[in-house]
Amino acid sequence: MTGTGTAERRWLPRSNVGKYYLYKATKAVEFYRPIMYLFFLQQGLDFTQIATLEAIYNLTTVFGEVPTGYVGDRVGRRNSLLVGTVLIAVTLVGIGLAGSFLALAALYVCWSMGYNFRSGSEDAWLYDTLTDDLAEDQFAHVRGRGESVSLAVGAGAAVTGGALGGVDLSYPWFVAAAVTAVGVLVLLTVEESETYEESTADAMGIRESLGLVRTMLAKRSIRALVVYYYVLYAAVTYLVFVYLQPVFETVVVDLGVAPAQVEPLLGVFYAAYSLVGAGLSYYTGSIEDRVGLRTWFLVLPFAVGGALVGMYVLPVLALPTFLFARGLADVTRSLAGQYVNDRIDTVGRATTLSALAMVSGLTVVPFQLGSGVLSDATTPLAALAASGVVLVVGSALVLLWEVPVTNETAVDG
Repeated sequence: MTGTGTAERRWLPRSNVGKYYLYKATKAVEFYRPIMYLFFLQQGLDFTQIATLEAIYNLTTVFGEVPTGYVGDRVGRRNSLLVGTVLIAVTLVGIGLAGSFLALAALYVCWSMGYNFRSGSEDAWLYDTLTDDLAEDQFAHVRGRGESVSLAVGAGAAVTGGALGGVDLSYPWFVAAAVTAVGVLVLLTVEESETYEESTADAMGIRESLGLVRTMLAKRSIRALVVYYYVLYAAVTYLVFVYLQPVFETVVVDLGVAPAQVEPLLGVFYAAYSLVGAGLSYYTGSIEDRVGLRTWFLVLPFAVGGALVGMYVLPVLALPTFLFARGLADVTRSLAGQYVNDRIDTVGRATTLSALAMVSGLTVVPFQLGSGVLSDATTPLAALAASGVVLVVGSALVLLWEVPVTNETAVDG
């Protein structure tokens, strides 16, 4: 991979990247994330129902990702981002007002569709925008900085959300909706990339789009990464975010914290975990250069899987594990995005990236449903430990098949 030296970074399109960073700052997820699952538990849901909501979200992702990616290729990445952002803002208001499992299930479908419209189009727009200025090799660097901005802003949002949750668990959802709506205003000032405008992506039919996805998955270098990252690692780390709150509550109460202080303390913890994540994401480009994709992808799944198993034996290990989980996940997502984007064309880029998100959404469903049942039968710690075992064993099997990532362009076949 090409380095991220100063000589290359001068090519970055400053105005567009600046708007990208501003857009990332409006993601607003940290407002509700510290209290999200506590809110659902307050509404009378059990862990199986919560896991079912997450499964509904991901099934919607499965059926919606490729069509919305296709829409992104046809109508433009910016327009797709606008539709998704508006849908998310409206849905967040609805969740704050919802009081039943059925209402939340319907809202989860809308929520997933909003992210479907943004998932492939966001990375496709960024990569093509960088291509306009011959800086596509900076994708991981710029995306990592964008995640850093999002997490840094999210640190303050997490404290605010935790404090608001201590008053009423619905308030963080309304504030998050308002901040997300600011993202709509930012996107209205964003221009479509010249690389996209000069391509034939907007004239591509659905059959051609699906053909491009099949061609992409036929590449040996991408097939292995799909199993290694989009199936195993992404699915297991998703469960870490689902069970962070109940596990955190159990651990800190066992350490002597009063139950009434859990929500505000969660806000502070999420702020700390956002700042750690921001620091790691900021140096994504340096990690790519100094550590390398091969080393990163070979070591990380075993380290994370081992930590999840260790939490079951010594629950207090959950605190440092959770503290680093978000940053590691964001860095890994950026590096995987650089790897895949380097190996696909502008035509059908959003469709292809959405297809990978679809694969991830499909495979996480059995993890979610199984972990929900296991959590109700035992504890969330036991469910996370089981997922850690799956990650370690599954990663070892993939490595026996084929090492998925190298620092050089792989020979496909």
